[in-house]
Amino acid sequence: MLPTAAKHPNDYYYRPGLPLRPPPARAVPSDLWFEPRKAMLGPWIDVRPEPVDTPRTRLMADHLWQGDEPMDAVVAAFGRMRAPGGRRMLDQALAHGIDSLDDPLPELVNLFALLDNPPDWYDPDLWEYGRQRWINVSLAGKMAMGVQDFMGTFVGAEVASAVGRTGRFVKDPYRRGLESSVWFRSVTAPRALERTNPIFHDTVRVRLMHAQVRAMLRRSWGDEHFAQHGNPISNATTMGAAVTFGLSPMCFDHVHGRRGSTRQFDAVMHYWAYIAYVFGVAEELIPRSAAEGMEQADYMVATAGVAPQWTATMAGAATRRFTSATPAGRLQIAATAPLLGALAYYSSEPLVRTLFADTALKSVPLRPFSALVGLAAGTEVKVRALDDRLPGARTRMIRRARHIDPMWDRNTRIARYLAARVGIRTTPFDQHDTTAEQTRCPI
Repeated sequence: MLPTAAKHPNDYYYRPGLPLRPPPARAVPSDLWFEPRKAMLGPWIDVRPEPVDTPRTRLMADHLWQGDEPMDAVVAAFGRMRAPGGRRMLDQALAHGIDSLDDPLPELVNLFALLDNPPDWYDPDLWEYGRQRWINVSLAGKMAMGVQDFMGTFVGAEVASAVGRTGRFVKDPYRRGLESSVWFRSVTAPRALERTNPIFHDTVRVRLMHAQVRAMLRRSWGDEHFAQHGNPISNATTMGAAVTFGLSPMCFDHVHGRRGSTRQFDAVMHYWAYIAYVFGVAEELIPRSAAEGMEQADYMVATAGVAPQWTATMAGAATRRFTSATPAGRLQIAATAPLLGALAYYSSEPLVRTLFADTALKSVPLRPFSALVGLAAGTEVKVRALDDRLPGARTRMIRRARHIDPMWDRNTRIARYLAARVGIRTTPFDQHDTTAEQTRCPI
């Protein structure tokens, strides 16, 4: 879809040979994210307050203007049907193939041409090795990834705005939390993204949800917001999430003494690169090496932006039970210091202060506890580094990754327990089936 007179001049999907679009005005470097960038990527690339301009970062800037072309077209086609049959068609095609549909939508045919045919660069054996390596990072490394994702979700301008606008973390937190945990757990399974695997099917359903929300946000926010911010849940942001999910745990381990080789980093990047492909990231944006992924991660974190109004809304909802009006309330606030200190260690003190700036937790002391968390994290990484040098290390790695990531398995057990308490027991990934046609999220 190329630009027309009725649209913003940057509202189109990239094609090879087109001039690259400048980043949206919103995507400017912020000092808020400099410390986490330096800590994560400093040993490999030149981390500056303003990220280094490279062909790959310019392509990332360009793709902040666009969503997921094949799935966006599917969502638009489902909307034109004015009937609930779109979901059934998608589910049937996932389970039995696009040829099982009597009269498939052309948009579904185009989507499944990509889903049914992995790209030439995809190597299943390398993907499996990358999966094993990613599972075998330290618990501290996984915590680093989780906290950095948390901060990007609730403080980063684009993601926090989208998450805040849908309202699911405020109004439907247990289902939203369960969906995230279930997907992250599932994608760590062997052969998770083979075409006939139900985990592959769920990944496509999550991709559909993102496109449905993007359509709703694009409609409700209008052209003025688009001109300033680009496309909500953009293709570049999806790629940025994949590179940070993949690389930040290994970067954390490496920085703290558990060195990773280029081959190991590239394998983990390959694992997440194919996940990004199934999630709808454009081929030209997907990195072929960890070095390319690091450039993209640096750009995305640098330009994550300052906290939007939704940050205060979501943080306020999460902390509304805290009050400094009573002695018991002040004790409850003080008791959050270890948790907030951990958040500060794995991200930064300025990010924690920004997140809780308008809440009763805004002045909780961080530094004593962040230092203790750092000591424990560094010790754990060093123990894992020693384990890597002992006989049988490869056998232990394969054994740990034989079924599923143990950490994500534990997280999902907790999420299932919490969700079950409010009557939620399944994750069909269909919460936004009526969202795309609305100007307000139904949640």
